[in-house]
Amino acid sequence: MADLEEGRGRKWLQQASKEEVLDPSPQAAPAHSQSPSSHNKDDKIEILEWTPNDARNPYNWSSSRKWITAALTLFGTFVLTLNGTGITIAADEISEEFHIIDTSTFSNTYWMVFSWNMGGAFFVLFLPLLEDFGVKRPYMLFYTLFFCMVIPQALAQNYATLIVTRIISGGCTAVLANTIASAIPDLWESDSARSVPVGLYILLYVVGNTAGPVVFSPVMQYIGNWRWIFYIQLIVYGALAPVYLFFLPETRGHTILGNEAKRIRKESGRPVYTVQQRDALPIKERLLKSVARPLYLLFTEPVLLASTVWSAFALGLVFAFTQSTEQVFQELYGWTAYQCGYVQAAVVIGELLGWPITLYGTNLYLKSARRNREDPGRPIPEARLYVSVFGSFVGITSGMFVYAWTSYPFLPWYAPAIGLAMVGFGIQIVVCVIADYVVDLYAASDFAGSAIAAVVVGEQIVAAALPLAEASMYTNLGFQWASSLLGFIALLLSLIPLVFIWQGRNLRERSPFMKSNGMKSDDKVTVEKL
Repeated sequence: MADLEEGRGRKWLQQASKEEVLDPSPQAAPAHSQSPSSHNKDDKIEILEWTPNDARNPYNWSSSRKWITAALTLFGTFVLTLNGTGITIAADEISEEFHIIDTSTFSNTYWMVFSWNMGGAFFVLFLPLLEDFGVKRPYMLFYTLFFCMVIPQALAQNYATLIVTRIISGGCTAVLANTIASAIPDLWESDSARSVPVGLYILLYVVGNTAGPVVFSPVMQYIGNWRWIFYIQLIVYGALAPVYLFFLPETRGHTILGNEAKRIRKESGRPVYTVQQRDALPIKERLLKSVARPLYLLFTEPVLLASTVWSAFALGLVFAFTQSTEQVFQELYGWTAYQCGYVQAAVVIGELLGWPITLYGTNLYLKSARRNREDPGRPIPEARLYVSVFGSFVGITSGMFVYAWTSYPFLPWYAPAIGLAMVGFGIQIVVCVIADYVVDLYAASDFAGSAIAAVVVGEQIVAAALPLAEASMYTNLGFQWASSLLGFIALLLSLIPLVFIWQGRNLRERSPFMKSNGMKSDDKVTVEKL
């Protein structure tokens, strides 16, 4: 997918096929050719394609170069998302300085995180427009804009400045995270080869959003000035800028190939183009497709809508915990805001424990090719969902009830923290599984990029909105029943993977945007190697 359709939006979308026209497989477009081929539709245009062993093709890079590039991008995913929730532990200090008045049922300081997520929901729809520019140029452009938006957050003299600049910084983070994600399928071609880097990407994306209060709690404990949360971010982001500028290579194969075609045209005057340059859509059509198609799919495809709601609720809990843990642990144990920030490390620990389960789930998925009678040799899309049943029921649902009914002052603090860890465990599994499953469903019919864009937009909106109701819920219902309400919602949503596993094939066959096999025609798995 444009950037979205090759990464994730979050992330893992290289299967998004024809929506981006890109097909950098070794058979169709392997390494860089020094002389253009002539198998083109128009005799006046020469098409430049990769040759099989060109070292400039990212698929042909050495393993060490791939992993160094991936490490740079994955670390960026983690540190950039810290900007989203790191400020939540300083809500009281910001309220006092800017004279923000909270009510017993609503915290106005949460608008800082709401605006950050809504910016992400808006910006992410326009990612496909950046596709022609590759990975590095858009990354550096939005990284610079992001850095510039963190400066006024550190120096803000009024609350409105924080809100407005965080809309833009949240939008930039969404673009950067999804641009980073697109580098992974640019580097690794097969499902099995990219399973670890894709899993790491989703892990760091989720953990980065969760760990903001944990990472910046020492700032409030030892410095006591909320502006230093942003000063430290500026130091880190400023130090990373030259690293990305000088050491992050371009990873998008068709962009590298396009630059070569441009050089040949300039030096020789020959009409040499890549397939992507020849078939590029006008910007108006691309804009319409990038914005309208994800929203259309979201509201006309029941499977996509259910998947989006399920994943969005899971990720939304991460942001809800930035509010509820402070309410619960302050009232029950008299903790300070920064101490409540530390306890969210329990969610992070759970997410880390969930990652190996997602890798195991990928293994189950690949092995399902052995028993696929519908389309022999290809994995069954619903096999992705097996581990999510455990993660959703035992992780999120059970964890919410543990968190609910251990929220009593006569129980030790680590009792509700165990519930938080269980929920984090389930969140990691569900978010990862849904992303992979949606890509598998729509890859064969060229709509994977738009489908995953719909999921990302839904996640951002729910992450923005769910915590807005948190203060009212926990005040009016009490800690036990407020968390139980979320647990009952999680229980209901946990039925979604069971329905998909039971009726997945029928649901796929009824969809005009899926093919029943849920995979591209060239994605067969060699069963003997499993």
